[in-house]
Amino acid sequence: MTDPSSRKSVKHLIIGGGIIGCSIAYHLAKSGEKDVVLLEKAALTEGATWHAAGLVGQLRSSRNTTRMLQRSVALYDRLEAETGLACDWKKVGSLRLAASTDRMLEAKRLATMAKSFGLEMQIISPDEAKTLFPYINTNGLHGAAFIPSDGHVDPASLCQSIAAGARLHGAQLRQGVKVLDFTVRDGRIIEVITSDGIYEAETVTLASGMWSRELGQKLGLAIPACAVEHQYIVTEPIPGFPDGLPTLRDPDRLVYYKPDAGGRLVIGGYEDDTIPFGDRGIPGDFVRQLLPENLDRFEPLAAHAAEVTPIVNEVGIRQVINGPIPYSADGDFVMGPVPDFKNLMLATGFLYGIAAGGGAGEMIAEWLVEGRPSLDLWPLDARRFGPHQGARSYMYPRAVEHYAHHYKMRYPGQESSVARGLRKSPLYERLKAKGAVYGSKNGWERPLWFAPKGVEPVDQLGFLNPGWKQYVAQEHKAVRNGVALVDQSSFSKFELVGQGALDALQYLAVSNMDKPLGAVIYTQLCNERGGIEADVTITRLGKDHFYIVTGAGFGVHDSDWIRRNLPADGSVVLVEVTSGRAVINLCGPKARVVLQSICEEDVSHEVFPFATMKNITIGAAPVRAIRIGYVGELGWELHVPTEFTQHVYDHLWEAGAPFGIRDIGYRAIDTLRMEKAYLYWSADITPDYTPVEAGLAGRVHLKSKGAFLGRSVLEQQKLEGPKQQLCCFVSDVELPLFGGETILADGEVVSLASSVGYGTTVEKTIILGYLPNNLLGRTDFTLEAMGELHMIRKVKAPLYDPDNERLKV
Repeated sequence: MTDPSSRKSVKHLIIGGGIIGCSIAYHLAKSGEKDVVLLEKAALTEGATWHAAGLVGQLRSSRNTTRMLQRSVALYDRLEAETGLACDWKKVGSLRLAASTDRMLEAKRLATMAKSFGLEMQIISPDEAKTLFPYINTNGLHGAAFIPSDGHVDPASLCQSIAAGARLHGAQLRQGVKVLDFTVRDGRIIEVITSDGIYEAETVTLASGMWSRELGQKLGLAIPACAVEHQYIVTEPIPGFPDGLPTLRDPDRLVYYKPDAGGRLVIGGYEDDTIPFGDRGIPGDFVRQLLPENLDRFEPLAAHAAEVTPIVNEVGIRQVINGPIPYSADGDFVMGPVPDFKNLMLATGFLYGIAAGGGAGEMIAEWLVEGRPSLDLWPLDARRFGPHQGARSYMYPRAVEHYAHHYKMRYPGQESSVARGLRKSPLYERLKAKGAVYGSKNGWERPLWFAPKGVEPVDQLGFLNPGWKQYVAQEHKAVRNGVALVDQSSFSKFELVGQGALDALQYLAVSNMDKPLGAVIYTQLCNERGGIEADVTITRLGKDHFYIVTGAGFGVHDSDWIRRNLPADGSVVLVEVTSGRAVINLCGPKARVVLQSICEEDVSHEVFPFATMKNITIGAAPVRAIRIGYVGELGWELHVPTEFTQHVYDHLWEAGAPFGIRDIGYRAIDTLRMEKAYLYWSADITPDYTPVEAGLAGRVHLKSKGAFLGRSVLEQQKLEGPKQQLCCFVSDVELPLFGGETILADGEVVSLASSVGYGTTVEKTIILGYLPNNLLGRTDFTLEAMGELHMIRKVKAPLYDPDNERLKV
């Protein structure tokens, strides 16, 4: 029982004593923060850390995630000298084998990404790989990738060493203290009720691994973090075992290896149909426990390991480890603030927590102290999830699927096949019957492209020439030359209402929001550093009534940013209305002719100019028509009350039939927006970049409005010029690009591709990327893609810009 008279006041309270929690405590204390307290219900490391395999790899698909893991390695390099406690860190490098043609292409793509991220990665021959790891069988190998700065570590020793560093800098790590409940008032955790009394804290961080879900339930949260079973074996000693072996991964055979003490190998992998753990609640205290071994489930991995390293047939198995490992709904970390909570931070769902521990702890510490990390971590941000993604019926099937695909070939654009069909537009069945190939975004089913008659509506993926490209090119041409419809019902939509709504938006947005009723303003919401937190379209519906539209995957993040910056007195309220309206995008040079033929109101350019909204009637349906778009053609977003959607679609389709109207999907939108150099938040624009750097200085209104978030930084940049600018590059050759490719000048890395695509109209490969100011006068650059170098040239954007007269027709 908790003694209510036993109250403790601290500044930072961290719940969970694994490597992530200890790292957060370490970095907070080292930065000078006082009253840092960590609570662990058992002893340090005794959740999942102690039985982790201990591989430390740095390369991930995101540049900033890779940078975060590089910070882990930097910490591990110096940790023993700082704390005096050995952690058995071995910086021996990592090998990644390629046993197929596509796997070799993937390796070359990864090497290109690594170069753009500032991480050394070498493509080597099978014989060179065997020199580094003599036990591998090179039969069938195409090559390998080697990262010299990767390595392996003893997880428990590493955690204890980090904990020692945290104590050294003044943090308190209290073991044997169980969190029982929370008291929340006005969105703030005011009490953490524990077996050691009641704690009051300015910030509370859940770094509790597989227990985060259960603790979250006490707060009314469905945290999308869970656990699944993972097995590995430890072999008996191998005679003549060499020192300094790198870690080894063979993704084609689904297995990994780590050299272990005493001349042994740790061998694990990622099999199909692993078993969820704790989906009905974690049994008992589950302290330093393992699960029963399941050799039947491990047998396919053992057979693969025997192919990769035949020596395992000659040595026995010393131990089988089967333990729960943290996971999440999309296989990546769950980090950052929690919407509707003012002092709660998440740091959970760490599949590769040993590799991430040092850097993740540093990022969370920065988030707690500075309000944001020094690296934009959107791919890991907890606000990328909607509430449905923390539900048991969604999260566990997704986690099991992601686990099985941890090493399997995953082509660019490949979609999940489980927990689908959660959120469907009213047009879903109709478009499916017309050949729509669907993808998923935040639970929404969205058409990616349309298969013509006679073509199976299944996504056609690949590295070099994915089959979908030819059909997307046809959709692209339909928009440029005729008229098309796009189901964009998945847009996240909000209404901001209340006396003071205009003032609130004037503070949030870089643009002047005091425009006439019906005005549509494309703008950015920035942080105090000028970084772009949201990229939105806002329509003024009334004096203090605004309609805000953002991307399907950004609604939770953007609404949280807005709410955190609204008046504290509750006079202004943000209400989500996503489900209330479907959106049909009518676009193309024939769009006005089609719309006017079925609309009761005048939609001529003179009456209905660009960047305005009017309430119109299509058939018998009331429609909020917004003249704006993302494809670079005449068009309207038609925001339709959900129940009228099919009625409106049918009228549009019938009216457009004489003009060859087509349905198009999101992949066509992407190629169209690249020709117009329209930007995408989370790729081209992020909190790492300002509107001025991104070429959006015209959206920043300094003369016509007063103070707003980020103004001082943007004002200085507009006066003095930014240090970097987003640029457009082209190649006359269609290149196999997917983003993250390396841009070089005179052989030196100068940037990476933030967005890429092929412009069907302009017949060029288009690349966007930032350049430092000293290179802006240059036009000739080189792009490295999949290990191949291609000449590209910097050009003025946009490449496609229909003249104003065409838009008035």
